[in-house]
Amino acid sequence: MSFDTLWPDGARFEQSADGFKLSTDSVLLAHFAAPLRAGTIMDLGCGAGVLTVLLALSHPAASIGGIELQPDAAALCRRNLAANGLPDDGILTGDLRAHRTLKRAGAYDLVVSNPPYFPSDSGYTAPDPARAAARDERCCTLDDVCAAAAYLCRWGGAFALVHRPERLADVFCTLRAHGLEPKRLRLVQHSAERAPSLALIEARRGGRPGLTIDAPLLLTVPGGGDSDEVREIYHVR
Repeated sequence: MSFDTLWPDGARFEQSADGFKLSTDSVLLAHFAAPLRAGTIMDLGCGAGVLTVLLALSHPAASIGGIELQPDAAALCRRNLAANGLPDDGILTGDLRAHRTLKRAGAYDLVVSNPPYFPSDSGYTAPDPARAAARDERCCTLDDVCAAAAYLCRWGGAFALVHRPERLADVFCTLRAHGLEPKRLRLVQHSAERAPSLALIEARRGGRPGLTIDAPLLLTVPGGGDSDEVREIYHVR
């Protein structure tokens, strides 16, 4: 069995048979959510567990849970938690659309998700069913994810997710429709000259209106090297 690591002596992730790769999106979301105080955390659609493991490491006293539709991915998430010395019994194989039958309402201080980005009829999709389900909304929509987050998040708790900038209007409207008020936004850009490619969003259940927009996260500096912040996120010395 071989493992990938995000940085030397950092978290270890088993390589899956279908070529699972570590997701930059999940790493950036874990960094974005790391300052949020939480004793209980739920990862919706946890997949192979990159986000789950990183949040467990940044919140060592927290109880971590996850819901994953695909049994193979859920099993891989459990193995990745175990490989990093973390409890692996909080990962459920289940459909987040059935959240009311899976978990108690308001059980979590922090809910996170790296959901499918594209509507199911948006064009190209991956030929592999598992990759396709992670890419487009064939198995769960943005509305499904926000409904689950609102149910599982305690009053005043946080929901953090990553999405595409072109869908921010959809994200904000759907969050508000489920009682989740957008409170913080950070856009991710490859460089200062490039348009944003990702949006990191924090919402609060029952929060008051008022959105803070953080400075953009720039992945590179002029000349093409990693930015200081990216080097910090990936523990590059």
